[in-house]
Amino acid sequence: MWWDERVSARFRRNLQPTLTYWSVFFSFGLCIAFLGPTLLDLRCQTQSSLSQITWVFFSQQFCLLLGSCLGGVFKRTLSQSLFALFASSLAISLVFAIIPLCHNVVVLAVVMAVAGLAMGCIDTISNMQLVKIYQKDSAIFLQALHFFVGFGALLSPLIADPFLSDTNCILSNSTANASSNLPHIRKSLVPHHPGNLSHYDLPMKGMVVTRVSYAFWIMALINLPVPIAVFFLLYKERMVPCVNSSSHPLLSADELAMETRPVEKDDLTTAQRPRAAGGHDDLFSCCQSKNFRGASYTYFAVHITGALVLFMTDGIVGEYSGFVYSYAVEEPLSVVHKVAGYLPSLFWGFITLGRLISIPVSYRMKPATMVFINVVGVLITFLLLLIFSYSVVFLFVGTASLGLFLSSTFPSMLAYTEDILQYRGCATTVLVTGAGIGEMVLQLLVGSIIHDQGSYSFLVCGMIFGGLAFTFYALLLFFHRMYPKPSAELDEASPDKPAVMDDTGQYQR
Repeated sequence: MWWDERVSARFRRNLQPTLTYWSVFFSFGLCIAFLGPTLLDLRCQTQSSLSQITWVFFSQQFCLLLGSCLGGVFKRTLSQSLFALFASSLAISLVFAIIPLCHNVVVLAVVMAVAGLAMGCIDTISNMQLVKIYQKDSAIFLQALHFFVGFGALLSPLIADPFLSDTNCILSNSTANASSNLPHIRKSLVPHHPGNLSHYDLPMKGMVVTRVSYAFWIMALINLPVPIAVFFLLYKERMVPCVNSSSHPLLSADELAMETRPVEKDDLTTAQRPRAAGGHDDLFSCCQSKNFRGASYTYFAVHITGALVLFMTDGIVGEYSGFVYSYAVEEPLSVVHKVAGYLPSLFWGFITLGRLISIPVSYRMKPATMVFINVVGVLITFLLLLIFSYSVVFLFVGTASLGLFLSSTFPSMLAYTEDILQYRGCATTVLVTGAGIGEMVLQLLVGSIIHDQGSYSFLVCGMIFGGLAFTFYALLLFFHRMYPKPSAELDEASPDKPAVMDDTGQYQR
């Protein structure tokens, strides 16, 4: 095997929880990518305007960010984490089943807000639980976790595509022009920026003939095994009500046999000492003054610069996937609509491929090195896209390259930052929140700039964001060098030891 026996044995011991967290992240990916291609059919279903239906995007994205911030509330014990994941994954299946019944745009926005909250909780909790289980070995498992996001994001549009309307799904006397441009309108829809589509006359009244309901019911069935898998993990850990309440932690004592030295009882006693820096809490708990006592300025600097790197890189993912089609179909490239429609799929396809490639690579390469390659690659790709801005061929090459370089940035940055902080800070919560804010804010910002300055500003913005990501990463490296090294006593209480168990036998920080 391309990893050593210690990591392999650790994976075997934690096989069920690891596969469960990966499957839950598949739910996340399934839910995050279906809205774009189905939005016009949902507009017909709710008989709303383009500007009204794009608010459904916002309700999902805003509540995803809110769920990411609040996700730490459910991470204090293993039972809370698993029950939150069970409720969130089940909520996603229910949302898929309920969407076809939403015939009012406000009701649809509320349902999508619930989906966003569930996705935010999944994002924070799954990342955090894998870090808790594998800690210094977590990079490879985080890469696999984020591969399942890409896999779900690729699958949901493929499921939806056969059921999308080829012509306007509201029959009226004024549908001819809009129907012929329907594929173009569908690919140009991004959050709060329907672009220059207002001149298309899309009727709001008439007979609704969409078949998109079948796509959502299929996705509900595909996602149903995920909450079942979480329930089985709850059952295995004896956390299901009306079952024997005694439980054992996911990080069992047997796992310690695979560490570099034997575990003595004194180690466990030392590991259970109270720590000055709090564990992984929600964003609001992280901001409490009690967590700041005795912390150096580099402690805050590592959190902030790490979050800013992901603010930029995840923001690039959001704005590039949202606007590359609009950029391609306008001058100077003027790519035909059908060909330009392959660009977002190419981008997400290479993100998924890059995450798959990063699984073995992350075992041989340090997370810090991977992030450096990623941010430099993004910067160089945008520079070449600007130089060859009149080349359609290079736009496709650059889109694939950008997907590869952005693919492993988040899991590598998360593993690197948690390692700097010796797994005692709030890195996961802060980084997930920073990435979510970046994806939402930069998409809105770039949409406004493109509307005012033209399509060329799309690449200029990407170049600026890439440069800022590189700058913030350089600052993170600087603060890493300044960050105090762990003392010998801290090493004894380091997170390489098992997570502390509370009186109920559940691990917590």
